Amino acid sequence: MPHQERCTPLWQEPHKHQQPCLGLKPKKKGEINMAKIAQVSAKYIVHASIHIDGVVDRPDVIGAIFGQTEGLLGADLELRELQKSGRIGRIEVNVDTKGGKTNGEIIVPSSLDKAETSIIAAALEIIQRIGPCNAKIKSEKIEDIRISKRQHVVERAKQLLRGLMDTSMPDSQEIADEVAYSVRVMEIQEYGKERLPAGPAIDESDEIVVVEGRADVLNLLKHGFKNAIAVGGTNVPKAIADLCKEKTATAFVDGDRGGNLIIQELVAVTEVDFVTKAPDGKEVEELTKKEIHKALRGQIAYEQYKLEHKEQPRQQGRYSRPQPRAPQRQQGRETSQQQAKEPPKPKAKKRAATDKEKETFNKMLEDLIGTRGAYILDEKLNILGKVPVSELQSTVKSLSSGIYAVIFDGSIDKDVISVCERAGVSFLTGMDAKAKTSASVMIFTSDDF
Repeated sequence: MPHQERCTPLWQEPHKHQQPCLGLKPKKKGEINMAKIAQVSAKYIVHASIHIDGVVDRPDVIGAIFGQTEGLLGADLELRELQKSGRIGRIEVNVDTKGGKTNGEIIVPSSLDKAETSIIAAALEIIQRIGPCNAKIKSEKIEDIRISKRQHVVERAKQLLRGLMDTSMPDSQEIADEVAYSVRVMEIQEYGKERLPAGPAIDESDEIVVVEGRADVLNLLKHGFKNAIAVGGTNVPKAIADLCKEKTATAFVDGDRGGNLIIQELVAVTEVDFVTKAPDGKEVEELTKKEIHKALRGQIAYEQYKLEHKEQPRQQGRYSRPQPRAPQRQQGRETSQQQAKEPPKPKAKKRAATDKEKETFNKMLEDLIGTRGAYILDEKLNILGKVPVSELQSTVKSLSSGIYAVIFDGSIDKDVISVCERAGVSFLTGMDAKAKTSASVMIFTSDDF
């Protein structure tokens, strides 16, 4: 028989790009050529543990396996013949000697069926001596390597499908959105001698949105707002000052201290009708479409903004007045500047909160986390109303009486305390407090519960 036919299993024809003899040397007369099968072509792998009371080498273990199983299972399951035909692969033995004893594992690849592989695994356990030492072999498990291959195929298929979906052709809506976005971004123009970044509708529109920089204008254009124009810094250009006098102007600034400075500069040199800000810590350029709509819907008149922040313009503008006066909502309540500056007189001594009241305040404070809202309660702890924190002071002033407690998602400062003292509020609860000194209002924070 030619050498190629002798070393190739009958059930596996050699591939034209593979070496047909699996790297085996020609068999000499009287020599047994142990053919071996790679684990990648096996169906099962027998895992067995070995414990030997003595020091032996790997060849001793392999010799014992072949020698002590010879003639045990009949001619069809003879290990030497199964290796020659390629139905049993190369037997791997890994041993480690410590303290005069040898432990390790035996790995036997098999392309037999389940029953025959199980018989081979059980036959390993009959070996009781290896060389002069007592030994114990236990077949731990039989692994079906097709399962692990199948799992690999499934995982790889998932990765390939994910990549295909990421690079597949977008639907018509995605294409339309991408084209619309590109067109909107391309529509940005330069306005006036200062060449300010602005939307294409800045001239025709009766309303304008004044933002801080070019990136803010681009973000508004992306979401369909074409009447935005950028200040480009705290120094307000003349073109924007003229536009704000001619059109209804809304200052849309970042939710930080820089945004407040932009508003101060705007109202110092021109006329601003409305004010709105991005959420705390966010910039206009990073807002989503929903956040932009929410911010613009929540815009407030500059008079109200000035009342809440108690900031006066540095120059005489449309809304600047030489002396602070009561807001329009409190017509009929004429108070002099001297009375407004006087410290409030406590209406009553502080009263201690009951356990039930503390529990109610704590629960309501937890409900308000992240909402930037405020609850106003009566003496029975019923909710009179829920308002944004930005409108809390003006709301308490307008009610002036009947408020028992205020709980809000914000920091307690002197201004809030002063307003609550004048309104006769008994309890004020916030997330934290910059000031906790009050003669008549009991103040709680989240740390007090």
